[in-house]
Parts: sequence; structure tokens; C-alpha cells
Amino acid sequence: MLIQIELFPTLEIGWLNGWNLLVVLYLAYGLLLLIFPREAVHRLYKYSRSSWNRRHRAFYAVERVLLAVYLIIVIFSPLKIGSYVFPIGLVLFSFGLTGFIIALFNFKNTPLDQPVTRGLYRASRHPQIVMLFIAGCGIGIALGSLLVIFLQIIASFFGRSRILMEEKACLEQYGNSYRLYMEHVPRYVLIKTHMKEENRKLGIQE
Repeated sequence: MLIQIELFPTLEIGWLNGWNLLVVLYLAYGLLLLIFPREAVHRLYKYSRSSWNRRHRAFYAVERVLLAVYLIIVIFSPLKIGSYVFPIGLVLFSFGLTGFIIALFNFKNTPLDQPVTRGLYRASRHPQIVMLFIAGCGIGIALGSLLVIFLQIIASFFGRSRILMEEKACLEQYGNSYRLYMEHVPRYVLIKTHMKEENRKLGIQE
């Protein structure tokens, strides 16, 4: 596979570029937002950054810049359709997109006064993010671009600060029910961090 994956892909304008996969992703997301109840959509974006410090804001800004560069490279990179890396990337992208859609429905079907703990949220506290990461890496593989994959990974590292603050907000809103949820479900997948370590990172006193 490494033979057919390049660090710096050739950028060009074309009909068979990575933007096709981005269109599928954003079209599916946009259609779901249109059919979901307004309250569910509002909850999805209802998030205050007033408690963020400079570090959180700086990390968020870097994450946005990296994702913008990611999008530009994907748009102008040709898909490796004749290569065996293309179907591998397409399978990963399809898996991530399907999981993302399922996670959105799990989110939508949860009462507004309860934390989201059903469906894929039983396996991960942030299944939407996990599935988008998988889909994004799938795009990178379908393009045969190590740079796209690296950008996805680095952007996710800087996005971790935002995730920690989201969890802190959920703890403040839902209290002990979300704390118990954190004790039993990993932040991403498989690996669960000890609760004291979670609280230390979130700046919460025992």
C-alpha cells in the first residue's frame, strides 16, 4: 500500500477528485439537519466557549486551520481510482459515514434533558468525532495521500482540548448521571481512563 501512497500528492482541478467524497459527507449531514427537529439541531450546536482559556482558544484555532488545509488538499487531489488503495479508502469512508449518521440519530432520539448514552454512545462518548476521523482517514487513503492522513491526525490532537471542555460542560449540565457514564464508557474507543485522571484533565475537584 505504501508504494501507492504519496506524502505530497499532485494537486489539480478535476471531476474525479476528493471533493466528491466531501460532497457525499456534507450532503448527508446537511439533509439530516434539515429533517431533524429544530430542538435537536439547536442542541447539537448549543455550546458556550465563554469558559475557554487562551490555550483552549489557541488549540481550537490551530485545529480549524489544519482542517481548512485538509479540505483544500482533498478538493484538489485526484482519487486513486485505478489503485487498490482506493477501495480500501472507500470502505473506511463508507464505514465512518454510516457510523456518523447512526450517531446523529442516537443524538436526535435522546430527550433534551438527558445526556446522550444510547446506541454508539455506549461504546464511545464521542462517536460522531470517532466516525468522522475514520471517514477522513478513509478519504486520505482513497487519495493515496499521507499528508491528508497526517493532517487529520494532527488536527484531532489539537481538537482534544475542545472535547475536554465539552465534557466539562456536560458534567456541569447533567451532573452525576454524566459522571457515571464517563466511568463506564471510553472517551473514544476501547481505552478507558481512570476517573481521577479524567477529573484532573477537566479541572474538576473531587
